[in-house]
Amino acid sequence: MRSLQEQLDAYAAYHQDPRNKLTHFFGVPLVTFSLFVFLGWFRFVEAPVAPFLSGAALFYLVVFLYYLSLDWFVALVQMPFTVVLLWLADWVALRPFTESVLIFLAAFVGGWIIQLVGHALEGRRPALTDNLLQIFNAPLFLTVEALLFLGIRKGAYPLSVQGRTSS
Repeated sequence: MRSLQEQLDAYAAYHQDPRNKLTHFFGVPLVTFSLFVFLGWFRFVEAPVAPFLSGAALFYLVVFLYYLSLDWFVALVQMPFTVVLLWLADWVALRPFTESVLIFLAAFVGGWIIQLVGHALEGRRPALTDNLLQIFNAPLFLTVEALLFLGIRKGAYPLSVQGRTSS
């Protein structure tokens, strides 16, 4: 398995323009939310009994364990934001199906449009066009960007994530 630094370095190569990074702070949560809505339609037990026993919760648990294996600090910082998205998506997944589908479509399409505008501004295609698994690195990349912006753990991440090209 590649280290967090290797993952972030590969992802950062496609995200150097600050405008592109900014679009991802809106687009990535929207796409994540929409995927949680979709996976929330698959329930293990009835919702009133256990609201978080869904495909979305299982999926996030697996992704969270993966994030912990890369960097426990980044995973724990990122977790509350994702849990809020998971909770909201669970609420939407339990709405009447037509309403839920419309919210899913709006978030999914809107999130991708926002990110594609960012890539058009940067003049570079999305990282996932070369490696679909890069989609899992987007939330980590945003968390690291926020940590660096706040001055937390500077120097702990690859140079390209900090706005310079690595040698």
